[in-house]
Amino acid sequence: MKEKYNFTEIEKKWQDVWEKEDAFKTVEDYDKEKYYVLEMFPYPSGKLHMGHVRNYSIGDVIARFKRLKGYNVLHPMGWDSFGLPAENAAIKNDIHPAIWTDSNIAEMHRQLQGLGFSYDWDREVATCKEEYYKWMQWIFIQFYNKGLAYKKDNPVNWCPSCQTVLANEQVVDGCCERCHTPVTKKRLSQWYLKITDYADRLLKDLDKMPGWPEKVKLMQKNWIGRSTGAEVTFEIENFSKKLQIYTTRPDTLFGVTYMVLAPEHPFVPELTNGTEYEDAVKAYQEECQHKSEIERTSLTKEKTGVFTGCYGINPVNGKKVPIFISDYVMMDYGTGAIMAVPAHDQRDFEFAKKFDLDIVPVVDSQNPEIDINNLTEAFVAEGTMINSGKYTGMNNKEAIEEITKDLEADGLGKAQVNYKLRDWLISRQRYWGCPIPMVYCEECGWVPEKEENLPVKLPTDVEFTGKGDSPLKTSKTFGETTCPCCGKKAVREFDTMDTFVDSSWYFLRYCDAHNSEKPFDKKKADYWMNVDQYIGGVEHAILHLLYARFFQMVMHDLGLVDAEEPFDNLLTQGMVIKDGAKMSKSLGNIVSPEEIQAKYGADTARLFILFAAPPEKELDWSDAGVEGSYRFLNRVYRLVQEYVNEIRGDFRGSETITIQSAEDKALNFQLNATVKKVTEDAGGRFSFNTAISSIMELVNALYKYKQGEVNVPLMNDAIEKLILILNPFVPHITEELWNDLGHEDRVYQQNWPEFDPAALELETVEIIVQVNGKLKDKMAFGKNAEKSAIEETALASERVQDAIAGKSVVKTIVVPNKLINFVVK
Repeated sequence: MKEKYNFTEIEKKWQDVWEKEDAFKTVEDYDKEKYYVLEMFPYPSGKLHMGHVRNYSIGDVIARFKRLKGYNVLHPMGWDSFGLPAENAAIKNDIHPAIWTDSNIAEMHRQLQGLGFSYDWDREVATCKEEYYKWMQWIFIQFYNKGLAYKKDNPVNWCPSCQTVLANEQVVDGCCERCHTPVTKKRLSQWYLKITDYADRLLKDLDKMPGWPEKVKLMQKNWIGRSTGAEVTFEIENFSKKLQIYTTRPDTLFGVTYMVLAPEHPFVPELTNGTEYEDAVKAYQEECQHKSEIERTSLTKEKTGVFTGCYGINPVNGKKVPIFISDYVMMDYGTGAIMAVPAHDQRDFEFAKKFDLDIVPVVDSQNPEIDINNLTEAFVAEGTMINSGKYTGMNNKEAIEEITKDLEADGLGKAQVNYKLRDWLISRQRYWGCPIPMVYCEECGWVPEKEENLPVKLPTDVEFTGKGDSPLKTSKTFGETTCPCCGKKAVREFDTMDTFVDSSWYFLRYCDAHNSEKPFDKKKADYWMNVDQYIGGVEHAILHLLYARFFQMVMHDLGLVDAEEPFDNLLTQGMVIKDGAKMSKSLGNIVSPEEIQAKYGADTARLFILFAAPPEKELDWSDAGVEGSYRFLNRVYRLVQEYVNEIRGDFRGSETITIQSAEDKALNFQLNATVKKVTEDAGGRFSFNTAISSIMELVNALYKYKQGEVNVPLMNDAIEKLILILNPFVPHITEELWNDLGHEDRVYQQNWPEFDPAALELETVEIIVQVNGKLKDKMAFGKNAEKSAIEETALASERVQDAIAGKSVVKTIVVPNKLINFVVK
């Protein structure tokens, strides 16, 4: 008998077997039902953390369960391997980013294999490899040809520390999400992807995705920010151009008392150059360059601004209103200009108070406590129109529609749907990213590289300083080229792509990872897509998930794939925390996965992290919990070894199971109830913690059962099913125990066990006995016993008699097979 659970030996043994046998390699089988399970791929930092272990353990349970259920399972892994950390490491350690990245990939690959995750490593991708980014460049060119990629000069978010541009989504609380340096504005010519063309589709399709968490869908809806309103044309006194503004409140047009332009608005220099206001305007513009978007739009910030010396003409009443510039208006939202209605917008109210501007109410409150002509704050609720010409007396909601119609009829405006979402800025002034495959020619302008010349490779002769322009500009071999159209001298684009571009289609490349002729074969992609279950952190709800949905829609429109959405179901796992905080080096509460593996084994690490909390909830790390998981696996190991050596004998599962004793019946019930629960919890609800809890109860029942007279065929059936249902959670120990039972095949080659519904039909049931709804006793009755028999027996209970002493039973309620309640007075 093997008395000791030697996890080190067992885990190495079975990992070698799986690798040798290509156990988890997947091939397309168009006659078999597929299941595509995917965890968000990692950045190769070199070290796995417990968040990784949790994410990948969840995915591996699902993958292994679905294989046992007979699905053709795709479960791949790869590396989101471009990005700034590799470049920073190159600067700090004088090592090329490719060397640093490859070393980290090898190390993390080893760690993942050590945890026994059932990946098809044959489909491994790394976004920094030429065979991947060649097709990223090809896809970019298709976007460009479709009018979805363009270059424009614009104020952009600039991180002075990382020396690169950031998308709006990468600015958190006014700081760079990576280095936390305050972000400034810088005017640069940059490449954009036209995600706004898909705004409405991205929004509407969210309602067709029942497998996504509501909180994630809400976050995306808020980010897309669809609003309905009107675009209104204002003339400017003594100025030839007209000013377009967007408003969701055309009902308040009669209350406009001033206008505001964003400091970056192109009209500003035209309106102020050569005037007495020019110096003050330029000084204010310079001041705004150093403010983050969060600072500028904060509702609590004191309002600032400068008068331009110009006046707009209100189109509905002809009144002149002063035009200011102020940092609370952003060029990226609407038209970069607003009509200001202080009576009905709080920011406008505060600005008007500071600059002593008129406040004209045009919507009256029905609340007598609000003096609409002497407001202490803006009135933003629904009400009745006042001071609004022919619209006075109307409900303001009705007035919105009427005023918009009249604006359209008079050529002064039109109904408009607007979005908060802005086009995706993808240019980065860094080296370690996918080169943008565009060429600038004095004759032809910007043109894409010829597809047969892809990939445009990253040069190796670059200098990494971390300062100034893109390191690509230091290369002597990269920049100069010939125009793909006219053949004359030309210059390559020196910017590289945002790494979120790389991760927006990797799930499609997994479908056909080694295709050298195209990004992926459509037949293969249509077989595997959509991803049936996607797993990752909720922190990616806006950036990655929105961009991936956008890419999938474009791929569909290009005819490359049938599916319009990439992920059918989304599970956002909770964080792993310790001592009440997220694990981090600065707090000193990091727990190393490798330390846990060395002390307890990979199966213990997996079991604890799946048992400690439901997947979507935070997991509070517990050393005692890890120890408890280890003890449980030792119990399972000893149980099987004792059975094999002391009870089983020469039995090989050929005998028919006959239920003989009450103990047999109880064990058979427990076994089938557990198989049923684990099937439901692991296969649909992903309630892994409750599934494992039920398996623990079965193990307890088996230990109790083997103390008496053992029905060997029944015990054998229970032991084998225990190993099968435990396998997705702890694959190494279960393969070993399966082998110890004498099986020459593997657990991963088996079928998931079925439960017997008949075994769940008990001859007796426990009935709850209540008096006035309060529990007084529990009693065993034959199943479907007569109500009169239940009532007679329950009434005779000593506890019931004590509870009803001196009272009369006025009503008796019997719920068959569940409870009886005596109502007494």
